[in-house]
Amino acid sequence: MSKMPEMRRVAVFGNAGGGKSTLARQLASITRLPLHSLDTIKYKPGGGEVPHNEYLRIHSELIRGDRWIIDGFGCVPSAWERFSAADTLIYVDLPLFTHYVWVTKRLVKGLVVTPEGWPENSPIWRGTLNSYRVLRLCHEKLTPKYRQLVAEQTTHKRVHHLTSPKAMKTFVRAITDEYSGIR
Repeated sequence: MSKMPEMRRVAVFGNAGGGKSTLARQLASITRLPLHSLDTIKYKPGGGEVPHNEYLRIHSELIRGDRWIIDGFGCVPSAWERFSAADTLIYVDLPLFTHYVWVTKRLVKGLVVTPEGWPENSPIWRGTLNSYRVLRLCHEKLTPKYRQLVAEQTTHKRVHHLTSPKAMKTFVRAITDEYSGIR
């Protein structure tokens, strides 16, 4: 069996509350690639948004790098720019109901501790309400485009379309095996 090309520039994306940040942290630990959460770049501690031009500048600098994992959305232009620059696309595409459940779970946990990948002191209620607001919108508008992207890129890039929590766990095990030399 031929070995897959090494992951060096990884975009992890999908709808809100799908476990992207957890998955990205696991990948960073396994691959030793630097991890960048777009929520901590796009938002200041406390939840205020950084100026859009500043976010775009930081994002452009990141994707010019040789090695990275970038988790999140940001905005439409930066997302598509990132997908183009990445050698690996990891699309977390869980059932919409699962996203709602996991956003709720993050809310409950967030009442005690800041969710992973969120800026410090971010308002959990406002963030959760925003997540609920964008879930259906993302599902209706972006999910078809994401699915088309991953279908088109399978011959050009390393593509992983993860459609269940089980698939996510299997993927992490496979990457762990790959990076430890086990086949």
